[in-house]
Amino acid sequence: QVQLVESGGGLVQAGGSLRLSCVASGGIFSTYAMGWFRQAPGKEREFVARINWSSTTTSYADSVKGRFTISRDNAKKTVYLQMNSLKPEDTAVYYCATDRNWDSTYDDWGQGTQVTVSS
Repeated sequence: QVQLVESGGGLVQAGGSLRLSCVASGGIFSTYAMGWFRQAPGKEREFVARINWSSTTTSYADSVKGRFTISRDNAKKTVYLQMNSLKPEDTAVYYCATDRNWDSTYDDWGQGTQVTVSS
C-alpha cells in the first residue's frame, strides 16, 4: 500500500501560480509512473498530467498544456505540479495517483488539495 499526501493548494487570483506537491510513503516510488487529476464541483474527475518513472516522458491534458508542468524527485519520493497562468476554470480538488504497472490504471490516490482561482 502506498500513501500519498498532497499539499500546496490554496486561493490565488487569475493569472497567478501555485506549486502542488505529493509525497509518497510505502511502495517503491521510483518505479511508478505518477499522475495528477482534478475534480471540480459537479463534474467528473479528469486527467491533468502524467510523468513516467524516469521523468523522460510527460503528458498533459489539452486544457493545461503550456501552463502546467509535472516533475518528480525520486530521492524525495515527491511529484510536483507547477501551475502557471491559472484560470478560474482550474478551480478543483487536485489529486495525485500512482500507476504501478505503467498501464495508465491508477492504483493509489491521495486525499486531494483544494485549488481555488478567483477572477
